[in-house]
Amino acid sequence: MDKELVEGALFSLLEPLAAIEHERWARWQRYMHDSGQLQADGSLLIPAALVQHWERQIATPYAALSESEKESDREQVHHVIKLIVNRFAAPWSYS
Repeated sequence: MDKELVEGALFSLLEPLAAIEHERWARWQRYMHDSGQLQADGSLLIPAALVQHWERQIATPYAALSESEKESDREQVHHVIKLIVNRFAAPWSYS
């Protein structure tokens, strides 16, 4: 498979991948908003325990995450892989 064909195929996924990213972000924001406490000024107060948990995850390389944390990341990537597989399994017409 030549580079231009691969590049065309992958760039044809730009919008569908962007949609997946937006859905992922929206789920995360919903979780954040549901986990926090809305303040009178419209800001969101996040519980300290969650901040500490996320700070630890931020500082942890993927290889050192717990198996359940890795599985959560794998679930997110699964959406991307499924889209790529479906695109490459479709007839080759990339423009």
